[in-house]
Amino acid sequence: MENPMLNLPVLVLNQNYEPLNICNTKRAIVLVVVGKAEVLENGKGVIHTPFTAFPRPSVIKLIYMIKRPRPRVKLTRQEVFKRDNYTCQYCGARTKDLTLDHVVPRRLGGAHDWSNVVSACRVCNRKKGGRTLAEAGVKLLRQPYEPRASWYYLFRHYLPQNGEWRRFIEGWL
Repeated sequence: MENPMLNLPVLVLNQNYEPLNICNTKRAIVLVVVGKAEVLENGKGVIHTPFTAFPRPSVIKLIYMIKRPRPRVKLTRQEVFKRDNYTCQYCGARTKDLTLDHVVPRRLGGAHDWSNVVSACRVCNRKKGGRTLAEAGVKLLRQPYEPRASWYYLFRHYLPQNGEWRRFIEGWL
């Protein structure tokens, strides 16, 4: 039977201490044992093997630098509403009762991406309908854009149980 501690999350930092990823304890121990990472912070508990015992790592740092693309915020309703500060991008009404609107309607070739989706109150969404801004006679308060993914955004779900990670993540906020 496998030890449940082996599946606990471990924060993985790049060589320059940039938060990279989260792996499980088992993977973190393998990275440390083969010399690809070093332990910066121990968590609670000890992992026992037949011949030795390891303090359970909570934060590890890779020995070498990893280059990877910047993480992106997922395009969801809630993330669009957050980006737009829960404000209709046509009339400026601040409400929790919002809908999504495609600036260039999809039927006219508008993409479903960050640069074409905005928050709209129900009244403005009905007024605009499936028309362009000019056809509907409305203007955007602010051009839509893709928000940057902060480290807090990426790791916020893990912070309540792993408070020792905060000092490694906050330097990258």
